[in-house]
Amino acid sequence: MDNTKWPARANLPVAQPGLIFIFITILFTGMLFYFGWSFPAWIFVVVTGFVCWFFRDPDRDIPQDAKSLISPADGKVIVIEKLEKCEYLSGPCIKVSIFMNVFNVHVNRAPFNGVVQKVLYNPGKFMNASFDKASIHNERNALIIQTENGTNFAVVQIAGLIARRIVNCVQQGEELKKGDRYGMIRFGSRLDLYLPLDFDVAVNIGEKTQAGSTIIGYMK
Repeated sequence: MDNTKWPARANLPVAQPGLIFIFITILFTGMLFYFGWSFPAWIFVVVTGFVCWFFRDPDRDIPQDAKSLISPADGKVIVIEKLEKCEYLSGPCIKVSIFMNVFNVHVNRAPFNGVVQKVLYNPGKFMNASFDKASIHNERNALIIQTENGTNFAVVQIAGLIARRIVNCVQQGEELKKGDRYGMIRFGSRLDLYLPLDFDVAVNIGEKTQAGSTIIGYMK
C-alpha cells in the first residue's frame, strides 16, 4: 500500500500518485524517438496519452447539505444489501458496493465529514473486484470514520484483478471533510461502504456514480 499525500484541491489535471507512471512513459517515448525507433515510439505516445487520461483528477462540485453522503468513487453500484454482521462496525449495517472499471476516474473521496478512528490494511488476493467475495479475500484498506454526532461508518478500498496498489493518504485521528481526496486504487478496483441501518439509500443497483458529487443517501 502507498501512503502518497496530495492536496485537497487539484494543482494538476492528474493525480499526484500517477506522476511517476506518466514520467516513465514520457521517458521511454523520448528514448525511442532519440534512437530513431519511430514505430514503437508512436505506440508509446498513445500509451502515455492513456496513462495521463487514466490518472485524471477533475475537481467536483461537492453537495454541501449536512446529511447527504456522497460517493467515494466513480463507477457503478453493484451491491446494496443489509448485513447482520460487519467486520468494520458493531451490529448490523447496510453495505453499498461501487465497482470501478479501467475507464473510470480512480481518485477516491471522503463520503462524509468525520474523524478517522481506524485505518485497517489487509493484504490479500487480486481476484475480479466485481465478485462479492473480493470484499473478503482481496487486498483492501478500510477507514472507519466517526461523524460529529458519534455515528460510525466504513469505506473500504479493494484491489481488483488488475489493480495492484492501493493508495491511502490519511491516518488515524485525521479529520476529513466531505469530498476530500484521500486515496486511489491504480488500474481498476472497488469501493465498499458500510453504513448504519437507519441510513437512507438514494441509489439503485446499476446506477453510475461520480466521486464527490453523486449522493449515495442520507445520514439520520
